[in-house]
Amino acid sequence: MTVGLLHPGEMGSAVGATLVAGGARVLWASAGRGAQTRARATEIGLEDAGSLEALVHASRVIVSVAPPHAALDVARGVAAAGFSGLYVDANAVSPDAAREIGRIVERGGARFVDGGIIGPANRKPGAARVYLSGGDAAAAARLFEAGPVAPVVLAAPVGAASALKMAYGGWNKGMQALLASIRALAIAEGVDEALLAEWKISMPDMPARSERAVHDNARKAWRFVGEMEENARSFAQAGLPTGFHEAAAEVYRRLSTYKDTPAPPSVAEAAAALLKRPGR
Repeated sequence: MTVGLLHPGEMGSAVGATLVAGGARVLWASAGRGAQTRARATEIGLEDAGSLEALVHASRVIVSVAPPHAALDVARGVAAAGFSGLYVDANAVSPDAAREIGRIVERGGARFVDGGIIGPANRKPGAARVYLSGGDAAAAARLFEAGPVAPVVLAAPVGAASALKMAYGGWNKGMQALLASIRALAIAEGVDEALLAEWKISMPDMPARSERAVHDNARKAWRFVGEMEENARSFAQAGLPTGFHEAAAEVYRRLSTYKDTPAPPSVAEAAAALLKRPGR
């Protein structure tokens, strides 16, 4: 079985390692990708097809793990290249976006499975799960049985796996954006020490959780902007207020300057970035 992976980023490399562990020959396309992506692909044993077109023509299955803003363009490129196999979209997109991706690849002759990944990209067995929905979900799940990313089939139509991802990530990443913002507000108003002291009394885990909200997410914040925007769209599609995740997207946008920095910022440094007004 030859599987094309678009693309072996941090989470994509965990997916790629899972596909390789299951015995698949896994291709990636180096065109337009950076040195870090190439290093990850080499480390986990992927074969470079060079171009998207070559990957499409050689693959029976394609798994898309891309930033949310790129998910539709990846699907369009695969469809335009004439792919007619099984397309698994494992991106953090709204249910409506997942259904649109499905329509794009199906019009080109492919079959479609909706996917949503929950968990960290650390390649530890069982740490992350890929939820799958749609008529071919069980077939897609077999590709992931070796782990470390574990498959979970939802007995539900296309859109369900993405909805679950949006519900989970909307709380998880939305809450962490809120915590970082709360610390920034407290620092701006000179009450950070008092807030931490109160938390230690009434919510003892909150000081450490607020530190982790910055430490664990600042250098990845650029990836979360699009996901929070997709969360806002998911809320809108369900008739819910969108402001929670529009604000979270802006929090992560302001922290995105920490991409590729050698160390994460302190809470005080992150607060300074958050408190800057756009254009200032």
